[in-house]
Amino acid sequence: MEKFGKSQPVLRREDIRFLTGKGRYVDDIAPAGALFGYVVRASVAHGKISNLELDDARSLAGVHMVIGFDDLVAAGITKGLDAMQVSNRDGSKGAAPFRPILAKERVRFVGEPVAFIVADTLEMARDAGEMVFYDIDELPVHLDLAPGGEALHKDVPSNLAFDWATGDELATKVAFESAAHHVTLEVTDNRVIANSLEPRGCYAEWDGTRLHACVNGQGVWGAKSNLAKVLNLDADQVRVTNPDVGGGFGMKAMMYPETYLCAHAAMALKCPVRWYSERTEAMLSDNSGRDLVSVAELAFDENYKITAYRVNTVCNLGAYNSQVGQNIQTVLFSKVLMGTYDVQTSWLNVKGVYTNTTQVDAYRGAGRPEAIYVLERIMDRAARELGIDPWELRRRNFIAKDAFPYKTTTGETYDVGDFAKVLAHAEHSADLRGYAERKAQSLSKGKLRGQGLCYYIESILGAPSETAKVAFNDDGTVDIFVGTQSNGQGHETTFAQFLSDQTGIPYDAIYVVQGDSDQIETGGGTGGSRSATVQNNATLATVSNMIEAFTGYLADKFDTAKNDIYFDDETFRIAGSNLTPTMLDCAEMARLDGRQDLLSCKASAELEARSFPNGAHVAEVEIDPETGVVTVEHYTVVDDFGNLFNPLLVEGQVHGGVAQGIGQAINEHVVYDENGQLLTATFMDYGMPRAKDVPFMSFETESVPSTANAMGVKGCGEAGTVGALAALANAVQDALWDKGVRQADMPFTPLRVWDMLQAS
Repeated sequence: MEKFGKSQPVLRREDIRFLTGKGRYVDDIAPAGALFGYVVRASVAHGKISNLELDDARSLAGVHMVIGFDDLVAAGITKGLDAMQVSNRDGSKGAAPFRPILAKERVRFVGEPVAFIVADTLEMARDAGEMVFYDIDELPVHLDLAPGGEALHKDVPSNLAFDWATGDELATKVAFESAAHHVTLEVTDNRVIANSLEPRGCYAEWDGTRLHACVNGQGVWGAKSNLAKVLNLDADQVRVTNPDVGGGFGMKAMMYPETYLCAHAAMALKCPVRWYSERTEAMLSDNSGRDLVSVAELAFDENYKITAYRVNTVCNLGAYNSQVGQNIQTVLFSKVLMGTYDVQTSWLNVKGVYTNTTQVDAYRGAGRPEAIYVLERIMDRAARELGIDPWELRRRNFIAKDAFPYKTTTGETYDVGDFAKVLAHAEHSADLRGYAERKAQSLSKGKLRGQGLCYYIESILGAPSETAKVAFNDDGTVDIFVGTQSNGQGHETTFAQFLSDQTGIPYDAIYVVQGDSDQIETGGGTGGSRSATVQNNATLATVSNMIEAFTGYLADKFDTAKNDIYFDDETFRIAGSNLTPTMLDCAEMARLDGRQDLLSCKASAELEARSFPNGAHVAEVEIDPETGVVTVEHYTVVDDFGNLFNPLLVEGQVHGGVAQGIGQAINEHVVYDENGQLLTATFMDYGMPRAKDVPFMSFETESVPSTANAMGVKGCGEAGTVGALAALANAVQDALWDKGVRQADMPFTPLRVWDMLQAS
């Protein structure tokens, strides 16, 4: 394919490699002769370590190293895992208890690392793990999503990590006191496990002066700086690479103990060390997602216009702060607190609680799905209680098209939007007029049918700046170096396609280079739906520099003025000449002329503002009241992503996001028993969505180009999940409403739905 127009549905080039078994994942490329790491994990949720015996394990054949917390300290490794803190309402900082790489004196969740073993084979390391003996004096377990209980950390006596708020509490209170209508709903957002197709893994090697850590993460620069800090190295002594990564979803964006342990062992033993998680181990130790309960309130005037919104949330952090954990249900939740509705009075109060469970952090959408879920659930409830059509209630409260740019109550500035137009498109695509007939058909079969609407908006997150570098190779190919990291999104296709569009360089000649801190000077990694927008913005800046450099070169070479040369997206045009050199032609001429300086060009660029993708999700479900089984019959999405780079890849991202939303809504749920033991630690116990659970989806776009970037694009990576949760939950609630069910919370498993019907 030599050239294609912009926004063409180009197939993903990387899929050929993945589907033919040629992917290069971290466990495939570990160095020959690498030793195997194995983590001994806590088997109880809370207790004091009274004795830890490692010598028997050290004595086994094939074992090279067995370490506990004290051994790390002896090696000069005294720092723990870093995490962000939010500010409390009183201006103080949220709690920051020390999170050790290996348990120090106490364990606080089942699966917490206690010891690390390095051996010739994984089997030997496991056998040595059986020889690690430790006595734990068990302590009471705190699992309640509320302050109180046995303190996990001595400096946090009530287990209250933070008490954060935003908005105007007094003005909101006054608005509620004078409201014509007042609606309240408690909304539970259940805990889930990311369960990426490829579990976490890493390897590390040390050449005597430099450390190389290969991690299946979502970027290299955070890992590089953290490894240097914890291991007491200079930054230039650390190289981090990300190979092919089989799914991340936010969970792989953070640092975990195993990366530090492999790196320390490799340095101490002067031999490569590898570690790879098993599935149950991943379920015990990977950051979970969601896990919060909110009480939401809406105030309305006599015309059903919202006058104020109030939310009080309690969220679970797990046993420690994870890297971004405190920010998820606070700062990031607040980004889209008021959604697409024209309301200027709001109050959000969030309390974070430590419990004896695995840490909770970002999961696809990171705060925005949680915020939209709460808002769109109570919008649905308000429509029922006020006796107004839910579609009409949303239209009545939308931010008007001519009100943009619009500053929200929490300080975000929405650049553009036409929510009513998108909703009208969704109404047609979902065949709203035919719903009554479809519901009647379901009833004739003894089934309950429900329809749910969610109108979402999300804020693109992450660093607004990025760098791109383009290098022309001797063989006629071109490398583009990027600071983001694909976890399955199709970056190799997207970035090559965009560069080809802007330069005329054949798509098949462009190769994307990512995930290497030695080859890429800086980068923000992948997360927050930032990659395509921020990275391609940097590519635009790089292409501009390339055009400028080649224009000057051609002017000198052909003795003409720079103003007589222009580039038309494919070739350079030189006034008074029939010469039309391409970028590749210019590079070859420069090479022959010894102008190596022209064969590589880079630029950094920063977005002045963020984009705000939005759209409507419409779900229709059918419920068998005899069994409680929920079936998703129809699913319609109409999104506003602005201009599209590749509609095919965008649709794939939305499909994947909706599938994860269906998973959380209907199948997935983390369950701990009263002792903090994880009961859903295998796929026999933890429900995952399967092909039969996911219907064919109608996906269409109604684009309103963003003004926040030169490309007019809006991120799409997390949008499917942001919209799916409330659409599905509202559909189930709609189906159950006539049966008297007034409180329907995810997950809608057959037993839970059957119990709801029986209780009603």
